[in-house]
Amino acid sequence: MNPQRATDPRDVWDNPLATRYASAEMTRLWSDNHRYRLWREAWLALAEAEAELGLPISGEQLSQMRANLEPIDFAKAAEYERRMRHDVFAHLHTFADACPAARPIIHLGATSAFVTDNVDLVLMRESLDLVAARLATVIERLAVKALETKDLVCLGRTHLQPAQPTTIGKRICLWIHDLLLDLEEVTHRRKLLRARGVKGTTGTQASFLELFGGDHAKVRRLDELVAAKLGFHSSYEVTGQTYTRKVDSQVCAALAGVSESTHKAGNDLRLAAAWGELEEPFEQEQVGSSAMPYKRNPMRAERMCGLGRFVMGLAATAGQTAAVQWMERTLDDSAPRRLVLPQAFLATDAQLVIYANIAGGLVVLPGGIRRNLEAHLPFLASERLLMAGTTAGGDRQELHEAIRTHSHAATAQIRAGHDNDLVARLAADPLFAGVDLEAAMDTKGLAGRASAQVEEFVAGAVRTALEECPVRGPESALKV
Repeated sequence: MNPQRATDPRDVWDNPLATRYASAEMTRLWSDNHRYRLWREAWLALAEAEAELGLPISGEQLSQMRANLEPIDFAKAAEYERRMRHDVFAHLHTFADACPAARPIIHLGATSAFVTDNVDLVLMRESLDLVAARLATVIERLAVKALETKDLVCLGRTHLQPAQPTTIGKRICLWIHDLLLDLEEVTHRRKLLRARGVKGTTGTQASFLELFGGDHAKVRRLDELVAAKLGFHSSYEVTGQTYTRKVDSQVCAALAGVSESTHKAGNDLRLAAAWGELEEPFEQEQVGSSAMPYKRNPMRAERMCGLGRFVMGLAATAGQTAAVQWMERTLDDSAPRRLVLPQAFLATDAQLVIYANIAGGLVVLPGGIRRNLEAHLPFLASERLLMAGTTAGGDRQELHEAIRTHSHAATAQIRAGHDNDLVARLAADPLFAGVDLEAAMDTKGLAGRASAQVEEFVAGAVRTALEECPVRGPESALKV
């Protein structure tokens, strides 16, 4: 390689989650600037709490720390880490260089996990808040579409085969219902998050007990104060050197749950697009295919599905990491956590940005919906035909056999490339002479309570969930 090109950023792999998919808001949360400023805030919180409880920490020392939370000299930190092979110690020395009066008391009594774990919990808290807000945005937009299409009867599908009619609005409500469960779980995980607090090297708080001369009450109070300064209602009651990695696993499982929902809805949309019933937004100059100019590929739904599978895979790694933490801790959690946690949140965020875009601009194609429904309508009305024939005086079993025989004959015609002629066959059968076949083919009523269910669902469960989560995700444009 040409040494003059060694520093060219294009010679280094960039994570496409940050550069191509996730929003600016989520990428900022997991940025180095934000993370390492939070490290400094955590050191400051510890020093402030220790001072409040009587340790000899001066106002000047705290003032210097407050004044130097930023900017961070990343070049100096990198040089320290190159020499020391320890990222926390590198940033500790970089911070101490910026506030030399505070050098003797920064990190007093703490271990590396004090900053890394507490800050990771802050990052997850902030990220879960953004995920919840984005979920609420998608739910709100889908609810509008559900109400708009609550009466639009479409062909139902079970086993991916034609089934009794439903409505487009009711099908959208199935997507919303999954997201309501996700919003509940994400909110639940957010509420359960606590600080790691000040627990020492193996979780026994021995160093802090030494600092406070054996005063257990002050050590407990220190833990409470630091948790509060970091924005948590409490800290985990017991830890090893780290908080249990089961917390990471549970949070990643919640994100994987969101991904299950986006993937299911994305697949439904892709199938509906293939059948000419629904389309995702398609911009005026958008290119569907480099070789086939006519194409209108559902690329947003496809990307959403692909990112969803990625997050579901990350959840397995988080669970495995929690399972193999020996005794009070092992360091084999470090590398996977650096990879899994930010990527799980960035990929989930990217899915919800896409989903919000799709939900807000979902294209409904009544012509295709009606065509697909009418192609199978005579079969779908068979129960109604059976009841009408019986009411007109016919024998239920005899009518059933006639419909079965005529239906199979009509199916054979369809498979041969002809139209569905079931109605014509029934019209020519004396057994159905007293049945109003035209009325039986009316789609009204074939979807049961679908329309009413949409109204009740949106006015009830959906409205309640949105009222309980009043924040909406910031508007984020798709990058590709």
